Amino acid sequence: MDFLRSTIFNLWFYLGTTVIAASAMVPRLLRRWMPAGWALGVAKTWAAFTFAGLRWICGTRWEVRGRENLPADGPALIVSMHQSAFDTMAWFLIVPRATYVLKKELTKIPLIGPMLHHLGMIAVDRDAGATAIRALLKGADGAMADRRQIVIFPEGTRVASGTRAPLHPGFAAIAARTRLPIIPVTTDSGLCWGRRAFRKHPGVIHIDVHPPMPAGLSRQEMTDRLDALFAAATAEQVAKAARQ
Repeated sequence: MDFLRSTIFNLWFYLGTTVIAASAMVPRLLRRWMPAGWALGVAKTWAAFTFAGLRWICGTRWEVRGRENLPADGPALIVSMHQSAFDTMAWFLIVPRATYVLKKELTKIPLIGPMLHHLGMIAVDRDAGATAIRALLKGADGAMADRRQIVIFPEGTRVASGTRAPLHPGFAAIAARTRLPIIPVTTDSGLCWGRRAFRKHPGVIHIDVHPPMPAGLSRQEMTDRLDALFAAATAEQVAKAARQ
């Protein structure tokens, strides 16, 4: 049954993504008449459409715990675990104006790439060394000035549930530059929507927003605290998977 539901959902997701992205080309061609915030509206519609299908077709729900640790508005630095494509959509619906830090290759995807530009995403060439850090900080400055919420995945890629990956220092560079407190986030999204997995499983995806770390911590202390949180969440997921 999971296979059939997953097949239907994947059709829903890919066809819906194509239609939504293609329809967004119209206002892009008529730039002079584009309403303010139109690109963000498209992204929120895409995420809501995808998650509606995930619930109706696959029986997969999601919930956010610790919303009180997020600002109601204004700039923020959200540093999250990354297990699934689910994570790359959820924040459009959780915070008012999410800006993701993402790899530059994604901006070259047809239809999707131009939308990422209009959304103000922070695209980074991970092979560019110091140039990548400068681009990251320039993007963070722009997000701060525009009072957006920066979402960064310090593992740098999707990591299968129950496994670990080293943390990259970009989040610490943004924290030092912006003086924003780090809001750490753990998730078990990979238990229902696995890394590059065709099958989607019924259940509840949890997004846990932890209390912010104070601004001004050293890079090592930021990394150590975040690593400990991610390690604890990973161990909990391993135990949960063993019980299922």
